[in-house]
Amino acid sequence: MMRIVATFRIAGRALRRNKMRSVLTMLGIIIGVGSVIAAVSITTGATKQVEDKVASLGQNVITVFSGNFTSGGMRGGWGSAPTLTVEDTKAIQSQVPNLLAVSPEVRDRAQVLAEGLNWNTQILGESPDYPQIRNWGIADGAMFSDQDVRTLAKVAVVGKTVTDQLFPDQDPLGKTLRIRDIPFKIVGLLEPKGFNLFGQDQDDVVIIPYTSHMRRITSRSFVNSILVEAASAEIINKAQADITEVLRARHRSVEPDFTVRNQVELMQAATATSRIMSVLLGAIASVSLIVGGIGIMNIMLVSVTERTREIGIRMAVGARARDILVQFLIEAVTLSAVGGIIGIALGIIATQIVSAATHWPTVTPLVWVGAACVSSAVIGIISGFYPAWKASRLDPIEALRYE
Repeated sequence: MMRIVATFRIAGRALRRNKMRSVLTMLGIIIGVGSVIAAVSITTGATKQVEDKVASLGQNVITVFSGNFTSGGMRGGWGSAPTLTVEDTKAIQSQVPNLLAVSPEVRDRAQVLAEGLNWNTQILGESPDYPQIRNWGIADGAMFSDQDVRTLAKVAVVGKTVTDQLFPDQDPLGKTLRIRDIPFKIVGLLEPKGFNLFGQDQDDVVIIPYTSHMRRITSRSFVNSILVEAASAEIINKAQADITEVLRARHRSVEPDFTVRNQVELMQAATATSRIMSVLLGAIASVSLIVGGIGIMNIMLVSVTERTREIGIRMAVGARARDILVQFLIEAVTLSAVGGIIGIALGIIATQIVSAATHWPTVTPLVWVGAACVSSAVIGIISGFYPAWKASRLDPIEALRYE
C-alpha cells in the first residue's frame, strides 16, 4: 500500500514539474470531450424539440389520408384523389375497438371577415372530438357539440392568430365572423399552440362542424382525412391494422386508395435526420479525442526519454518494473481524466452559451457525460500503456549510463 501511495506521489510531482507541458498535453482531450458534449447536447435538444412538436399534434393519433388513384394510364399518390367519406368515419367508429375519438377532417382556405377587418386563414371542418385528439385545450367558451354537427350549425372555434388579426384588443367570444359571406358565431377560443413540425402556425385556424364545412362552405361529399385517437400506445398498431382492414373491405379496390399512418411512424421520420446529425457530429468531434490520445502518448514517450536516468536510479534503489509501469500509467490517466473533466465543464458552458445566443433548446444527456469520463480514462490507459511499458523494460545499468 505504501508503495502505491509513493508511486502516486512521484507521478504527481512529475506532472507538476512540467505544468505547461501537462496543460498543453491535456488540451487535445479537453477540446475533444468539450466538442462531443456540445455537439450531442445541441443535436439532442433539436431531437427533443422535434419530438415535442410531434407530441403537440396529439397522443396515440392515427391519421387516414385520402389515397392514390389509378385511372387508365394515370396514377397518383396519397392525397391526390378524394377517396374518404363520412361513411368511412362512421364505419371506423363502429367496427374498430379501443378508439377514444374519431374526427373526419375537411380542409380549405378562405378569406374571413369581422369587425371591418379580413384575414386569409385555414378553415377546418371537424367533429367535437377534434380538441381531444389533438390534445388542444379551449381557452374560453366551449367546443361545438354533436347537435351542432347534425344541424349544420353556423358556429366556430378560432385560434389565437385569427383572434389577434380580426379582434385586436377585443373579446371575440359571441361575436360573428363571415366565411364566404356566411356568418358564423364564435363559441370558443383555442389555447395558443404555436408553430408545428412543418413550420405552420397552428393558431391560424377557424374550426367549424365538418357538416357545415361540407354543405355550406365547399359543397363536397368527401373528406380530406380522418383523425383517430387510439386508447393507448400499446394497441396503436393493432388499431391501425383494423382501420386498414375496414377501409379495404369498404373500398374494394385492387390497390389501397388510402394511406394510414400513426404517430410513432411520424415521430421516427421526423427525428431521423436529427439523430443522423447527432451521430455524425459526435463522430467528427470524437476525432479530437483520438488526436488527444496520440498527443498524450507522444508526450509520455518524450518523458520516458528525458527521465531515463531517473528511472535507472529508481530501479537501482529497489523499484520494480511494475512500479515504473504503474507510475507512467498514473501520469497518462491523470492527464486524460483531468482533461476530460475540464472538457465536460467547457462543453456544458459552450452549450449554454449557444442556447442563450440562438434560443435553441439544448439537452445534455447524463449518459454521454458518463461516457466522456470513461472514454477519457480509457484513452489515458491506451495511450499511456506503451510508454509505461517501455519505461518499465529499461535496463537499470544502461539507464544509469544515459546522459
